[in-house]
Amino acid sequence: MTFHTPLRVLALDTCTETCSAALSLDGKIYNRIADAPREHSQRLLPMVDEVLAEANIKLTDLDVIAYGRGPGSFTGIRICTSMTQGLALGADLPVIGISTLAAMAQMAIDEHQAEQVFCAIDARMNEVYVGQFTNVNGIATLVGVEQVCAPDNIELALDTNEQIVACGTGFDAYPDLLNLSGNILPLQAVKYPDAKAMLTLAQFGVSHEQHTSVDDLAPVYLRDTVTWKKLPGRE
Repeated sequence: MTFHTPLRVLALDTCTETCSAALSLDGKIYNRIADAPREHSQRLLPMVDEVLAEANIKLTDLDVIAYGRGPGSFTGIRICTSMTQGLALGADLPVIGISTLAAMAQMAIDEHQAEQVFCAIDARMNEVYVGQFTNVNGIATLVGVEQVCAPDNIELALDTNEQIVACGTGFDAYPDLLNLSGNILPLQAVKYPDAKAMLTLAQFGVSHEQHTSVDDLAPVYLRDTVTWKKLPGRE
């Protein structure tokens, strides 16, 4: 498969309360984002149409679609993956899944020059989705594994002697997480993932052949689905 240089990437995310779409074309970024927790399925495709129209490009002119693969809301992850599947099948494009936690870390790196990022999303049920990242040549790089756990069970794997930037709703829900180190600095500007930050990670991922066919699209829930099914009304 022959790609453009630089890649033409469309990124989508609906895994948390925000809904976003972003497009990278010839070094320019076009993006839309909205806080619309119950309107993802209505808002996402119009956002895609808007960024494509603004860039004056067709879906079939792209190289790859990046999608928020989770963790996050079960409903949100399903919306994002199903819409990505429909778009990618229609345009015969490969896809690449991007962690919502990594997207937040990448935003902290891109916009706030963070070197270490501690990401936590409120997972409800007294748990958080957690990922810890370092800045490696401008790319958010996971330290250890992403996990879902009780706040009390989190152990920092980052260098506590250096500043650690904290991103995500998990710190609002569990402020004691900020006490895991005296060097943790909450970054209020990064509470949710943004498709715009996924563009950088998608470029990097495709260069390392991490993209797949749409048949291998792989959402990441972290939490056992059986647990969720026992709780009616949970997303």
